[in-house]
Amino acid sequence: MTDTDNKLTARQVEDYLQEHPDFFHDHVNLLEHLSIPHPSGEAVSLISKQLEIFRHKHHELETQLNTLIDIARENDTALNRMHELTLAMLEAKSLDEITANLEQVLSECFLTDFVSVKVIVNEAPPENKAIFVQNDQPELNLFQTILSTNEPQCGRLTLAQARFLFSEQATEVKSCAIIPMAFTELEGILAIGSRDENRFHRSMGHLFLTQMSEIVGTRLISLLK
Repeated sequence: MTDTDNKLTARQVEDYLQEHPDFFHDHVNLLEHLSIPHPSGEAVSLISKQLEIFRHKHHELETQLNTLIDIARENDTALNRMHELTLAMLEAKSLDEITANLEQVLSECFLTDFVSVKVIVNEAPPENKAIFVQNDQPELNLFQTILSTNEPQCGRLTLAQARFLFSEQATEVKSCAIIPMAFTELEGILAIGSRDENRFHRSMGHLFLTQMSEIVGTRLISLLK
């Protein structure tokens, strides 16, 4: 048998290392002499490469952890804000107080500038209650899609929509969340506006907006009874 026949093939070495993954535990000194290809074309030691991989994985895990922490903080903040909104609605003893409390809590906790509540009724609304709108009022056609799908909509309003919801403040509203309130005992719209055009955008999630409409709508039903 020649010396060539006695030489190990690369496949045999690979198979052996796979079967004995702890081989280098007992042969640490070999690591200093091994090198593997680097993406840049230069050779680096195996230890250096392992450290590079470890640092990369560590960075990825650290980034994921920081992302989860940020999400948890945002959710915690949102829950606290929803708690303040719930308390404000429970403290309201009249329709006027609902609007006033909404304006205060949304401004202080949710950093918004405008709020509008419209309750749709079948009969002619009381003249002194701007909160009510009759179901055959033409302006409601501006919100037909939102009311029919029962899905909040965020972004810029048309001027006609802004005028219906915010009257003389219409031109100041640069972005808005329009949230339908659809209950057996009540149908209406909750609109939250901002002077910041980026405050409400189309890609925003709807979970907290929907919950907000449920809190406000439930309190409205209680007072209307």
